Amino acid sequence: MIAPIAELERCLARLPGFGRRSSARAALALVREKVRLMEPLQRALTEARDGVKPCSRCGAFTTPDRDPCDLCTDSTRDGEVLCVVEDPSDIASIEATGAFRGRYHALGGKLSPSHRMGPERLRFPELVDRVVREGFSEVLLALSTDMEGDATAGYAAEMLRGTGAKVTRLAFGLPADSGIAYSDPLTLKRAIVHRIPQ
Repeated sequence: MIAPIAELERCLARLPGFGRRSSARAALALVREKVRLMEPLQRALTEARDGVKPCSRCGAFTTPDRDPCDLCTDSTRDGEVLCVVEDPSDIASIEATGAFRGRYHALGGKLSPSHRMGPERLRFPELVDRVVREGFSEVLLALSTDMEGDATAGYAAEMLRGTGAKVTRLAFGLPADSGIAYSDPLTLKRAIVHRIPQ
């Protein structure tokens, strides 16, 4: 295998959902069809790199000209409830249910000693600041149900103690050791509707 194709395969293999075989097939398809596949992909990657940024308020994906993002500036959303997620992509999963109309806050990950992800690397200070400054009455922790998600939820609940906000967590419906992004809309909707205190 020549070096440029091998490097392309290695890069593709780092993406979620790409294994060794699928990254090899994708790399060869890109090289084989440069005009139809590779050039549009190059343009899209450059546009995404330069044109997508985290919202300065909630952490969701937005563009530089729409910061704060549309979710933060939508006056029809419930300003009493803040939904805390691990990753900006979790916001899209929750929005797909149609069950939540409040505000969002993406932490940027979850506590994970094995991945060297400590509280200092997550957006906990911004979370506490927002809850106090914007006066949310409830904070819904929509975090994974694995051990790291539980640890993150416990840490967030402790940080929010004394803010006056009721802290809740997604209820039944999400299987153990699962993430928000892997849940179907109906299961996620039930978990939001039947959330429980933390």
